[in-house]
Amino acid sequence: MSVQGNLVSSLAMALRWGDMDAYGHANNTVYFRFFEEARIVWLAKLELGGTGEPTGPVIIKTSATFLKELTHPATVVVETYAGKAGNTSLDTYHLLKDANTGDVYAEGYAKIVWMDKTTRKSTPLPDTLRALATE
Repeated sequence: MSVQGNLVSSLAMALRWGDMDAYGHANNTVYFRFFEEARIVWLAKLELGGTGEPTGPVIIKTSATFLKELTHPATVVVETYAGKAGNTSLDTYHLLKDANTGDVYAEGYAKIVWMDKTTRKSTPLPDTLRALATE
């Protein structure tokens, strides 16, 4: 996997002791939580998809490539990139980096589909997101 798109957000977070597994490194699910938090914070800053909004994002596909062990203590930075936009979807990519060294721990991907919360069907991607996309 390679990270593509326009850099749209960067968020620093701390790895918690409880995020570690029996092997002494961050459990693989923690990487997905970091990516999720970065997407939520980014969309909230854009004032999109909040709890009271009639439309919002759903993830229909996600993946990660784990490149380096992540161990406590650590502060990471998640960079979020907006890739290709479709009629109702947006490809997003993430880089999970060490805040101090810049070492890359993982690359991530999530395909967001914009959904009408009442009808539970896809709806056109907001213009704000479309403008951030690479295509």
